[in-house]
Amino acid sequence: MNEINLSLIRKGKVREVYDLGDKLLIVASDRVSTFDYILPTPIPNKGKILTAISNFWFDKTKSIVPNHLISADIDEINEFLPANSKLDKEYYQGRTVLVKKAQRIDFECVVRGYIAGSAWTEYQKQGAICGSKMPDGLQNAQKLPEAIFTPATKNDSGHDENVSFEYMQNKLGKKLAGDIKERSVAVYKFGWQYLNARGIILADTKFEFGIIDGELALIDEVLTPDSSRFWDAAYYKVGSNPQSFDKQFIRDYMEQTGWDKNSAPPEIASEIVAGAVKKYNEALERILK
Repeated sequence: MNEINLSLIRKGKVREVYDLGDKLLIVASDRVSTFDYILPTPIPNKGKILTAISNFWFDKTKSIVPNHLISADIDEINEFLPANSKLDKEYYQGRTVLVKKAQRIDFECVVRGYIAGSAWTEYQKQGAICGSKMPDGLQNAQKLPEAIFTPATKNDSGHDENVSFEYMQNKLGKKLAGDIKERSVAVYKFGWQYLNARGIILADTKFEFGIIDGELALIDEVLTPDSSRFWDAAYYKVGSNPQSFDKQFIRDYMEQTGWDKNSAPPEIASEIVAGAVKKYNEALERILK
């Protein structure tokens, strides 16, 4: 793996983003994060799997909303790079994309079709999800009457904060906020239908958007195991915590280690790494088949 001699704009929990003028180079690592900490143990080929899944969805959903992807082919990408920054194909192929630079919209655009995780916790306490009143008597993992849009402010570090759609409208304007909501729900519904036919339930997911040449565009990653909650339909049961294809598997393990979530996290046990690799690969195979 050679060093990239470009200006590093951001090193996120998973991805490094480099500046190429009106374009960006994004490299997905094998890092994994939980509870806002990057764990010390990588998951082999995770970056390639996330990139392959995202690129698949970018192509499938471009009729619903444009996206930022230009190329995922290293030979093509290298044509845009300076002579001292050509990428080594062995490492970078499959985990690297060239994209259009967007004016990022600083909201996580979450769509929930089922009640789970923090939404289930909030519902038990308040009968609501992200401030929206829900019907009485819902159970854990139950399908909601209608998919709901629950935005959050996007923070580069620390927790994202759930906000109301009205707050989003006040910040972005009613037209842009409404367009984001409509496109988010449309992509979720498309993904749900596609995955349902392949034995996967898309419980919830989050999107990021930006403005490119004055037009709303999907950016970052789309419907991956890191940005979504995927359940195996064969084992799905209302009232339970269904088996997942996402990194909840690793979160559950970290919960059991005794880690206080305020200090450096421990290494992931080898059998958990192997289990995570298996889950990510199965998600990839089912989605792309």
